[in-house]
Amino acid sequence: MARKVRDALIDTKEARGKLKPRGKPYWRTTGDQGLHLGYRKLKGRAGTWWARHYLGSQAYAIESIGTADDLIDADGEKVFDYWQAQAKARERKAARADTTGNKTGPYTVNRALDDYLDYLRSEGRSPAAIKDASYRIEAFIRPTLGAFECASLKPKQLRDWRTAIANAGPRLRTKSKDKQKHRTMPDGRARKASANRILTTLKAALNHAFDEEEVSSNKAWGRRVKPFEDVDAARVRYLQIDEAKRLINGCDAQFRPMVEGALQTGARYSELTRLKVADFDRDAGTVFIQLSKGGKARHVVLSDEGVKFFRQACAGRADDELIFRKSDGSAWLKSHQARPMTDACKRAKIKPAIGFHGLRHTWASLLVKSGAPLHVVALNLGHVTKDGQPDVRMVTRHYAHFEKSHVAKMIRDHAPKFGFKPDKKIVSLAGRA
Repeated sequence: MARKVRDALIDTKEARGKLKPRGKPYWRTTGDQGLHLGYRKLKGRAGTWWARHYLGSQAYAIESIGTADDLIDADGEKVFDYWQAQAKARERKAARADTTGNKTGPYTVNRALDDYLDYLRSEGRSPAAIKDASYRIEAFIRPTLGAFECASLKPKQLRDWRTAIANAGPRLRTKSKDKQKHRTMPDGRARKASANRILTTLKAALNHAFDEEEVSSNKAWGRRVKPFEDVDAARVRYLQIDEAKRLINGCDAQFRPMVEGALQTGARYSELTRLKVADFDRDAGTVFIQLSKGGKARHVVLSDEGVKFFRQACAGRADDELIFRKSDGSAWLKSHQARPMTDACKRAKIKPAIGFHGLRHTWASLLVKSGAPLHVVALNLGHVTKDGQPDVRMVTRHYAHFEKSHVAKMIRDHAPKFGFKPDKKIVSLAGRA
């Protein structure tokens, strides 16, 4: 059994709170040969745990473990305390020893994928982003292409692979020993969009191999293998104002504040469940999201109505209390929103029913329709680049058509009028003036 190694610099929240924020992790030994645990102190948000494995010849593999329990309690899955992070680092080292294998010989797609995942970890990508890439790799890329040498790949081979994914239909939960099952009657647009995302992951891994000079050419997967066109404009399901009001009224008493909170902020369910009274700034009129899906913190700006809602929700309560709780005082946990949301939609006669994430789309859609610039919506939703600038790619994909309709309405309402009156004697060939 591996011994637990204490370290006064990082083994408690209090000790880590005294460290200065910096981009480079604070590395400490775990007592295992060639293995170090790192803590990266971030400004204004929770720190992150890292593992560093010595590979020999002055080379190291550095990978992200997860978020530190600086702001929220550890769960052993995404958020880790010091001891859990130390154990996870040892697990990663053991897994690497089992899977690294022989690094000599042909440079295969499998090796390119391994190197790409190592690169993502070393770059400090969020655990969610790494998990997403890993799923696509293990489910769709390795089984079919992993054993091929990168240099032997052909454009037609990759196009056929991409098309097969689109035609297979969504994957269903299947026992590990059984053949993978798929849902029948797949949505063609959605499946092509999924195939495009998987193709993007493969290209990113192969381009990284090319950049690292592991392969001499990228022609096989470059411009000759293109994604499916016109498939990413998914129709966003959102509520109109009157529907949103009916939904609020259709909620039971303990669930109604959750729905109102989502409609006032555009925040995700998981973000709302973690909000504490101290996260609401009454003077600034903002709510502080400490831990988002992308691992970055943000301040959500509230409307006047939103400020009034949060003032009432937080009135007379301690700073460390959760804002949204059940009637018995317990926390809202994963998937607890599903059934209350279904029941509320049924009572409010919302057809088709909308999921909780649709409230985020509702907030964004109505904001863009009212004239808010896309970059403003992106900031409040938490879509930002590495340097904190608004990343409008996602909001452009989902909400740009609302902006266009708003611009058209503004022009029709405010364009100058010069008194033109059509001559009723002039009739078009189609019979219309």
